[in-house]
Amino acid sequence: MNRGDKGTSREPEGASGGGRPMTESAGGGNGSHRGGGFARLGAMWDIPESDPVPIDSRGSSMRKALRFVVMAAVFCGGMVPGVVLKAAVGSEETSRERAGADRQAMALFEARVRPILVDRCVRCHGEERQKGGLRLDSAAAVRAGGRSGPAVVPGSLEQSLLVEAVRYEGLEMPPDGPMPEEEVEALVRWVELGAPWPGAEQEALAREEPGSFTEEDRSYWAFQPVRRPEPPPVNDEGWARNPIDRFVFDRLDRAGMRPAPEADKHTLIRRACFDLLGLPPTPEEVDAFLADEAPDAFDRLVDRLLDSPRYGERWGRHWLDLVRFAESNGYRADEFRPFAWRYRDYVVDAFNHDTPYDQFIREQIAGDELDPDSPVGRVATGYLRLWVYESNQRDVEGQWDGILDDVTDVTADAFLGLGLGCAKCHDHKYDPILQRDYYRLRSYFAALVPRDDLPVFPAVPGTGEAERRAAWEALTAATRAEIAALEARYRERAEYDAITKFQPEMQALLQVDDPAALSPRERQLATLAFRQVEMEYDKIPTKLTGEKQRWEALVAELKRFDPIRPARADVETISDVSAVAPPNPIPGDRSGEDIAPGILSILDPEPAEIPALPGWPSSTGRRSALASWLTDPGNPLVPRVMVNRLWQGHFGRGIVETASDFGRLGEPPTHPELLDWLAARFVSEGWSLKAMHRLMMTSSTYRQASIRADATACLRIDPGNTLLWRMPVRRLEAEPIRDAMLAVSGELDLDMEGPSVQPEEPRRAIYTRFLRNTKDPLLAAFDVADGYLSTARRNVTTAPTQSLLMINGDWTLARAGAFADRILRSPVPDDEARVVLAYRLAFSRAPSRAELADALAFLTGDLPPAASSSLSSCEQPPPEAPPIDRSCWVDFCHVLLNANEFLYVD
Repeated sequence: MNRGDKGTSREPEGASGGGRPMTESAGGGNGSHRGGGFARLGAMWDIPESDPVPIDSRGSSMRKALRFVVMAAVFCGGMVPGVVLKAAVGSEETSRERAGADRQAMALFEARVRPILVDRCVRCHGEERQKGGLRLDSAAAVRAGGRSGPAVVPGSLEQSLLVEAVRYEGLEMPPDGPMPEEEVEALVRWVELGAPWPGAEQEALAREEPGSFTEEDRSYWAFQPVRRPEPPPVNDEGWARNPIDRFVFDRLDRAGMRPAPEADKHTLIRRACFDLLGLPPTPEEVDAFLADEAPDAFDRLVDRLLDSPRYGERWGRHWLDLVRFAESNGYRADEFRPFAWRYRDYVVDAFNHDTPYDQFIREQIAGDELDPDSPVGRVATGYLRLWVYESNQRDVEGQWDGILDDVTDVTADAFLGLGLGCAKCHDHKYDPILQRDYYRLRSYFAALVPRDDLPVFPAVPGTGEAERRAAWEALTAATRAEIAALEARYRERAEYDAITKFQPEMQALLQVDDPAALSPRERQLATLAFRQVEMEYDKIPTKLTGEKQRWEALVAELKRFDPIRPARADVETISDVSAVAPPNPIPGDRSGEDIAPGILSILDPEPAEIPALPGWPSSTGRRSALASWLTDPGNPLVPRVMVNRLWQGHFGRGIVETASDFGRLGEPPTHPELLDWLAARFVSEGWSLKAMHRLMMTSSTYRQASIRADATACLRIDPGNTLLWRMPVRRLEAEPIRDAMLAVSGELDLDMEGPSVQPEEPRRAIYTRFLRNTKDPLLAAFDVADGYLSTARRNVTTAPTQSLLMINGDWTLARAGAFADRILRSPVPDDEARVVLAYRLAFSRAPSRAELADALAFLTGDLPPAASSSLSSCEQPPPEAPPIDRSCWVDFCHVLLNANEFLYVD
C-alpha cells in the first residue's frame, strides 16, 4: 500500500459510521451510560430497513447486527457497537480535531509540497511564465488551473490534473521525466487532505521586509526568556492543591466560572491508569484504591503508576510519534529495518528511568560525540536514522538533501515546537525565521553519514561472550567460506547491476580506487548509494541456479550452530563522515556561501561556537554544540514545548493547542503565565518528566469530573473548555484500545524489549512490528501515527471501518471469546458474580442494579417484552440447553468491548 493510498476516508468527529452520534444531554454533562433501558434505543441509533448492516463472516446477517445493537441498549445503558461519540464531546472536540487535521495537512505542505512546487514547477508556471495558461504559485491559481482545467480539486485525485500529470497518466509533468516517487506521493497526499495552502486567506499577515525583524517580531511571546511568575492569589475556598490550580482558578474566576466537582474514585483510578500506563486498572487495584481513605491516596497511586515499567511503554509511544519512528523504509518497497527496535527500547527505558530531559536530548542529538564509548549514545543517535528512505532512488544527491531536510524539520518540530519547512525556500512569511536560519540549523547535521557497522554492545569480559563468538567462528569457518565461494560470481554480477543503474558521476564514485581520496560530500553520497548495492547482494539466493541445493544445505548446516552464536549486536545509527563537514549552501544562491551552524537569528545572529572534541577527533562537534544550545536552561522554546506536550497528554490539549507550532500560524497559549511557571519549574527540578507528571496529576484541575450540572451555562461562556471548567472526555488512542482488550481478556503478554513481533502476538502494541505502509488494521482504523511525519497530536476520526472492525473483525471477536472464557473460568459462585466481574474488568466498576438485571435477562433469554419482540427472529437456545451457553457470554463480552465506556476515558 502506497503512502498516498490511505483507504477509507475519515469523517469528521461527530459523524458516526452507522448512525447518529449521541447528543448532549439537557443537563450538559456527558449523558448517562450507567443505567439500563431498552427504551432509549430509538433516540440513539436509528436503523431504517433500507440501511445496510455489516454481515458477519461466519454467516450471520442483519438480524445479528440488529441484535447486537439491542443488546447494547439493554444492558449497557445506551452504549452502542462501534465508535459513537460520548455525549459531552460535542462540537468542542469536533472543531478541535478538524483543526488538528488541517494543521497536519498544512505541515505537509510546508515541509514537502511547497519545496516541490518551487523547485520543479514555478519556473514554467509562475509569475513570469505561464505555460498552458497555468500558474502554480498561489492557492487561487492552482485551483483555477489553466487551459486544460483546474490543476487541483481539493480532496479529489480523479479530478485533479496535477495528480494525473505527476503520475504520468496521460498528462506528463515535469516534461523531462517523472518526479521521484516520494515527491509524487507527497503531492497526492496533499490533494487528498484538501490541498490547503497556508496563509492563502491571511496574506495581510505576511511579513513585508525579508531578512529583517520588526519590534513585534522581537517581542513575540515564544522567543522571550522563560520567567517564573508568582501564582495569583485566589479566593478558592481551599480548592487549590498546588500552584497549577491557582492559575486555572484565576482564569475561571475572571470568566465568572467555578471548577467542576471532583471525580469519583473509580473515575480517577481509570483516568490515571490509562494516562500513565495505557492500560485499565485491575479489580484488585481498584479495590485497594477505594479502601485507601488517606488524604494522599491518589498522590501515592500516581507514584506507584510512575514506578511501573508500563509507564515507559505508554509515554515512550508519545515520543515515537514525535520522531516519526517506524521499522521500515517507507515508499513502495517499504523494506523492513530489523534493528530499529533498539531505539524504541532506548526510549522506553529512558522514560522508565526518568532520564532528565536535557540528557535525553543530548543523547539523541550527539550521544556518539559526547560519550563515544557508550552503547546508550550509539543507540540513542538512532533518532537521526529514522528518516524515510527510498531504496531504488537513483538521484542520490537529491535524496541525501531530502534526508537532511527531513532531519532538520523533525528536530525543529520535536524539540523547538516550530515548523521551519516554509523557510527552506524563502524567509518565513509569518514568523521571524529566515531562510538562512533553516540552513544554519541544517548545518549542524551536514556531516551525517548512516552507519550499520558499529556493534552496539562490545563483549563484556567475564561473561563468556567473547569465547562463544570465537567458538562459533571456528566451528563455522569452513561452511561460511564455501557459502562465500558459491556466492562470489553472483555477488560480482549483483554489484555490476546495481552500480550501472546510477548516473555516470555516481558510478565513478562507487568504483573509485582510493575511497580516502573522496571529499566528505562524495563519501556521504557513495555511502548512501552503496546501500542499494548491498540490497542487490541480499537478492543473490534468488539468482542461484545449479548451486542452489548445495547453498541451501550449507545454510542449514550453518544454522545448526545458532544456539551457540552470540546475538547480533547491530544498530542503525550515524556518525559524522569526517572532522570536516561538507559545504552547506542555500540552493540557488549564486554566491555558494557555506552556511555555518547557528540558531534562529532573532535569538542570536552570530555563528555557533563549535568546541573541539578531544576524545572524538573524527567528528565535527557540531551536533554537540546544537545539543548544548537545546538544553541550555535559558532556551526559551525547549522547556515550554515539552511541558506543553505533557499537559496535552493529561488534558487532551496543550496550553498551546498547536503543540509543534508555537509560531503565529499556531494558537496562542490559553494560560501563558502557567506555561512559563511550568517551564521554569521543569528546568529548576532537573528536567524531570516524572516530577512534571506528578505535579499535573495531583492538581485539583486534573481531578475534576467530566460531568457537571451547569455544563450548558459553562458552554455558553467557554464552548471549547479552554479554561478547564471540567475534565475533557477523551477517546483512547489505537494502542490502548488494543492493549486494553488484551488486558481484560487475560491474554496480554507483558514481556518487554527485544525485536518486534507480529501484530497477532498478544504483546503490547509498542512491541508489535510497525511498518510505514502496512499497519495493523485496528490501529490504522483508530488513527495510529503514519511514521512519515512528526505527529504532535493524533487525529481522532470517526469512520465506518472502526465499527466494522469492532463488530465483525476476527481479532475483536477472538478477544471477546477469550474474555468470555476468562469469566467462565473465574472462581465466582454464580452468573450474577460473573456479570459483576465482567463489568469490573471492562469498566473498573460494578454494574448498577438495572444493568445487572438487564445483563442477566439477556444471558438467560428473559428479555423485556419490547426487546423480545425485536429479537423474535434471532436464534434462541432450546429449553434443554444449559441456562447460559458460552456463545451468549461471548456476545455479552463483545458488547462490553464495544461500549463507549470501554473506549473513552472520563
